[in-house]
Amino acid sequence: MERELFIRDADPEDAKKLVEIYSYYVLNTAVSFEYEAPSVEEFKNRIKTTKEKYPYMVCLLKDRIVGYAYAGPYSSREAYSWTATTSIYVDKDYRRQGIGSLLYKELEKRLKEQDIVNLLAGAAYSDEEDEYLTHDSYKFHIRSGYKKVAHMQTIGKKFDRWYDLLWMQKKL
Repeated sequence: MERELFIRDADPEDAKKLVEIYSYYVLNTAVSFEYEAPSVEEFKNRIKTTKEKYPYMVCLLKDRIVGYAYAGPYSSREAYSWTATTSIYVDKDYRRQGIGSLLYKELEKRLKEQDIVNLLAGAAYSDEEDEYLTHDSYKFHIRSGYKKVAHMQTIGKKFDRWYDLLWMQKKL
């Protein structure tokens, strides 16, 4: 399937489709700790702001956007300039098809070109999987070469349940 996939830079005009992908995670899962899905206009602004310094890309299957990934600052302090956070979301109907791996591979390549040496990713976590959260994100990051470096307990509350947050780190 990989040969049918294509990665390109995200454009603010992609915001409508990205909101559709992201909204599923906001409204139905504890993967995102946001309670309300952002508007298309808010998403356009997020894309524009991110792209001022970091990569923001989409993955297409033929002409359909099926996932996206981006990076952002870990901290605004100058000493952290070589560390970036990463985020990735794949359309719920296209998971486990290599899209996430392809997106992260390209994201890492571009971040290396920017002299980024550390990647951090937050993964919501619960000891027991439930209808709102599986261990998929944690397992994906482990397979992608990340290591768990912090486990913050009961850090986010969603659907009247407390969830933990794992900080995952990868050295480029």
